[in-house]
Amino acid sequence: MNDSAEADLQCVLAYHERTKHRLERYAAGPETLDWSAQPDPFRTFAGAERILLPLLADGLTTPYSDLHLPGAVAPHAMTLDTVALLLELSLALSAWKEYGPDRWSLRCNPSSGNLHPTEGYLVCENVQGLADGVYHYLSRDHALERRARPGDDIVSGPPRLLIGLSSIHWREAWKYGERAFRYCQLDTGHAIGALRYSAAALGWGLRQVDTASYAAVAGLLGLDRSADFSGAEPEEAELLLEVIVDSAEPPALPAFADLDWTGKANVLDPHPMYHWPVIDQVAEASRSPGEKIPARPPTDYPLRSGLPAVAAATVIRQRRSAQRFDRHFELAGEAFYALLDALLARPCAPWDAWNFAPALHPVLFIHRVEGLAPGLYALPRSATGERKLRAALRQDFAWSRPEGCPEHLPLFQLAEGGCGPAARTIACHQAIAADSAFALGMLAEFEDTLNAAPWRYRQLYWEAGLLGQALYLEAEARGLRGTGIGCYFDDAFHELLGLSGKAFQSLYHFTVGSPLDDPRITTEAPYARTRT
Repeated sequence: MNDSAEADLQCVLAYHERTKHRLERYAAGPETLDWSAQPDPFRTFAGAERILLPLLADGLTTPYSDLHLPGAVAPHAMTLDTVALLLELSLALSAWKEYGPDRWSLRCNPSSGNLHPTEGYLVCENVQGLADGVYHYLSRDHALERRARPGDDIVSGPPRLLIGLSSIHWREAWKYGERAFRYCQLDTGHAIGALRYSAAALGWGLRQVDTASYAAVAGLLGLDRSADFSGAEPEEAELLLEVIVDSAEPPALPAFADLDWTGKANVLDPHPMYHWPVIDQVAEASRSPGEKIPARPPTDYPLRSGLPAVAAATVIRQRRSAQRFDRHFELAGEAFYALLDALLARPCAPWDAWNFAPALHPVLFIHRVEGLAPGLYALPRSATGERKLRAALRQDFAWSRPEGCPEHLPLFQLAEGGCGPAARTIACHQAIAADSAFALGMLAEFEDTLNAAPWRYRQLYWEAGLLGQALYLEAEARGLRGTGIGCYFDDAFHELLGLSGKAFQSLYHFTVGSPLDDPRITTEAPYARTRT
């Protein structure tokens, strides 16, 4: 490791350590919040041509089960309409909620605190009905803003669509302070998952353009154009994804000549009260240099079966985060095993969009699951992960296989006993971690991953977000509900498991159960007031 990489590693490690919540104190954050001055949740570009997209998801009949069966959905042609569908089922609004004088939107892609730091961009060539160029997606209106158009020399060829994701750190930092960078990365992972499931519903694939460096992504999306963001909150480039309609090898990144850029970014918060320099530091230290990632080792898991007979568009758009759970509800064993089965890295959505071998492994607090004793359980998602976990966790853990567990599912009981109080305490004393059927924390192979590539700090969180997105949709498909938990006491969880050092670190927590809805909150269709 050269001196620059070593400095990046130390910066990332220092950031992670200082942003841990602890039983005696929380990570540094704002001392007060003015909810009436929350940053604008929608980025716009004044002066950019705006294209209103059609709303077509009601007509898409793809079953949710087919998303997990390679080749089950015939590829749709790539046109303006199908691109609109891709966005409607991934980054678009899914509903508006109202309670008293307050009104807020929900989106298909979840976000920490519903603050939505993730922005989406399109780079397209030869897409029927959509002129070549670079576009920003405005979820508020389900519209594209054309940020750049190429010169007159248009090259004919097959349609091509790339999706770029960026983060506006201030949207999360406004509420969460220094820990916000973690949440921005989790949200990026959720967005990757949302896009992958949406693409699968159209019969399309999705792959990361891993050779695109941070600088290349920022340049392609126009995020490095400082004049366009003058006075406004900057956006941090995250990654590029390419939509696949066939299996052909991807060509080089588009090299548009003489791009004509238009649009100036709006100001989201005219009076920011805080600044958290450590976020800028860890962002710089974790930027990808762009490297070809070797193919992930193949797996031989059986095809998924017995999935609910429900439309994919319905599941995707009704995804919500539960605020309360029925503490008396017992989850059927078959449904529980199916939820965990969705986390295994099969060559289908969402995991075929992930280039890396599994590096995150859930440790579960089982509360009320039919046929399973309450207690601590582990789900190592690879043989390597199991070996490392067995060496790192408490040596008195049982590592016994539950009776009735599917043979291919690597679930192990570590310790038996009621764990509701521990789960609640670790999750910043939140009742949802104990009132659910089960909760879990995601342990990352931290030290080995970052020692090899410090920039993979972001990717570890993206993988955690992917796991969370799979759990959200699997729960919704079964009439259940999930909730991502970003507030937890990092080292309290580690100590419970007997972990020391940095071999494993907890990056995300999650909980699943039967939701209790608040009848005082009303729901409105996402574009009911803006579309006829």
